[in-house]
Amino acid sequence: MSGMPLRLLVSLTALVLLLAGCSSGSDIRSITILHLNDLHARLLPDERGRGGFAHVASAVAQEKKNSPGALLLHGGDFVQGSPVSSLFRGMPVIEIANHMGFDVHTLGNHEFDYGWQRTREFVAAGEFATVSANVLNEAGELLTPEPYVIREINGVKVGVIGMVTERLADLTRAELRGPWHAAPVVETVRRYAQELEPQVDLIVMLAHCFNDEDDRVLAEVPEVGLVVGGHNHGGHGDIKEVDGRLGVKVRAWGRELGRLDLKYDRLAKKTVGYDWRAIPVNATSYPADPEVEKLVAHWEGQVSELVDVPIGRADRTLGKRDLQPMIEQVMREAVGADLAHMNAGGIRAALPQGELLKRHVWNVLPFGNLLAYGRLRGSELPRELRSQPGIEPNREYVVATNDFTAEKWAEGGILLAERAGLVRDAMIAWIERAQRLP
Repeated sequence: MSGMPLRLLVSLTALVLLLAGCSSGSDIRSITILHLNDLHARLLPDERGRGGFAHVASAVAQEKKNSPGALLLHGGDFVQGSPVSSLFRGMPVIEIANHMGFDVHTLGNHEFDYGWQRTREFVAAGEFATVSANVLNEAGELLTPEPYVIREINGVKVGVIGMVTERLADLTRAELRGPWHAAPVVETVRRYAQELEPQVDLIVMLAHCFNDEDDRVLAEVPEVGLVVGGHNHGGHGDIKEVDGRLGVKVRAWGRELGRLDLKYDRLAKKTVGYDWRAIPVNATSYPADPEVEKLVAHWEGQVSELVDVPIGRADRTLGKRDLQPMIEQVMREAVGADLAHMNAGGIRAALPQGELLKRHVWNVLPFGNLLAYGRLRGSELPRELRSQPGIEPNREYVVATNDFTAEKWAEGGILLAERAGLVRDAMIAWIERAQRLP
């Protein structure tokens, strides 16, 4: 070979290396998964300048520029959580989301808050795929057009299966959910993953589920290589890994954008390297995207006169632990009740320190729940109230809650027949009378 031309020698060497790579059975590609969850119609940044749709859009655009191939996923609950969403029944949120670069979204429980017919309108209006494999009726028909979609990133075929928590019935009102229910998560995703497995390189479960449901899929469904989650507003804090399969989730309201960079072996169908970051989103790091900012300003302008009205002051930030007993006091005083219960899940934000606006109370109580009340004997009280000290089994009590909780109690035979005004309006009036919250 000493007389062989150098160009031919280099070519043969490259061929040998190529054949060696083929025989090793590896084809490693770089792909990026960008992910958000639970944006909850928080169009504007919070009091600390975090999030806001226009800044999220800017962050997404910047991260996509720095990616060889990227897919943007949203883990459910686009809507419900701000006055714009409440007053216009969610559709402006979808309109704005269409300009933010989303590829795939899955249904969250709050996509049902304006009725399942509206849910279908959201799906039709979205310029991104909405997938949900386990929301179906008694005939087995799916609410969304598809249970999953296949997208290709840098030569890697990615199957994305949508999933919502199987506890959907506990989180939604029956009349809004209509004929739809959520099938078991693990069994459903396993069936679709096995169907997808021959067609794709990587299977992702895009999930609006509780953490324990995500964990069971990672542990029990080996075909799923990645779980991108939602529903838990606090995120995971760090990436989860089970036998090389990964789970990620970021904080809600657009305060963080998740970025997962994978080195993925197409032939072996496994991750061989990764880097995950929860990127803080704020106005300083990511100036507003002009197009999205214009849309946000338009819709916020439709509600500002109603909600940007001063009603009092708070000496400190009041979180959920502060607000729950406060709202219960509001309920008791509003209807002359002896006992009241406010479900913690119905409290969606804190009241900030300083001047309080009606908007802040709308953010805390976005659902438009009515006050529900009635008379119950101590022995008939729900468990949330029965354990309070001094309850007498034979004494009659006036009990108050919101109509969502009252409907859940009614399923167990505990009936509160009376309805009053909105809990939100009662709280606004209460703060206006108090003027200052210590």
